[in-house]
Amino acid sequence: MSGIVHICARSIHHSRPIHKLCRHLSDLGTSMRAHEMTIDANRRDLFPAVLLEKATRTAASYEQELTMRRNTEAQLREILAKGEDLLHQKDEAIEYQALMRTESDHRLLNDMQIVVSLLSMQGRASCSEETSAQLVIAANRVNMIARIHRRLHGLDGMKTVAFRQYLMEFCHEFSALLSSRDGFDRVVIAEGGEIELPASKAVPLAFIVSELLTNAVKHGEGPITVRLETDTQNNHLLSVSNQGPRLPDGFDPAACKGLGMRIIQSFVRRIGGELCFGPGDGNRGARFTILFA
Repeated sequence: MSGIVHICARSIHHSRPIHKLCRHLSDLGTSMRAHEMTIDANRRDLFPAVLLEKATRTAASYEQELTMRRNTEAQLREILAKGEDLLHQKDEAIEYQALMRTESDHRLLNDMQIVVSLLSMQGRASCSEETSAQLVIAANRVNMIARIHRRLHGLDGMKTVAFRQYLMEFCHEFSALLSSRDGFDRVVIAEGGEIELPASKAVPLAFIVSELLTNAVKHGEGPITVRLETDTQNNHLLSVSNQGPRLPDGFDPAACKGLGMRIIQSFVRRIGGELCFGPGDGNRGARFTILFA
């Protein structure tokens, strides 16, 4: 009996700490559940306010963005309107300049014709044959410049020129001019293949051909041939040849004092070309060739 009591006493003695631990754990669980309920209550109270605040900020930012877009659109419309107005003013200025240039060209051609008439009259009235001849040469040169200017004026707005076609028309007109001036036919023939040249090269070449034709008429005989060729390396050759006396020994274009040869060399340098010379076909007369790319 005493043994049983002793065992029970021991059990009771050892069960007290366990009982306290269980009560402590039970109290801790109750406290945690209460805390969780408080947190849940706080969340229920807090989340709707947060969501509402977030929705309010989104709407406000959307309104701000929409306002900014409307302002930007208005600014772009204003810029476009100003751009269209400037383009309209530019078109009017270009049209006005084109009109003024046409009027200026017309007056220039009329003035050149007056100069030609005055030079011709002065040449006929001169008592000196040399002076008369020089005045006639000057009149012919001014007249040819006027013809070139009129023909090139028809190429306005074109970036490239079909140069062989231009040469054929120019040579035909030059032949007609010689026939009317000299009273006999001096045939000017244009040969070669067609090439497209930029206007920046076609215009100087036109003046070069005019001067070379003038020299061929002055110093040569028989028909004059203008030839346009292209070699295998896509370099171009423009030559003017005539029959008659050959070039004198030791001929040097750079040493020539004549205005025509100086004009030729000036235009050749402008297009970055090279001037060559030698005998013409059949080792007769002279041939001047311009090499250019």
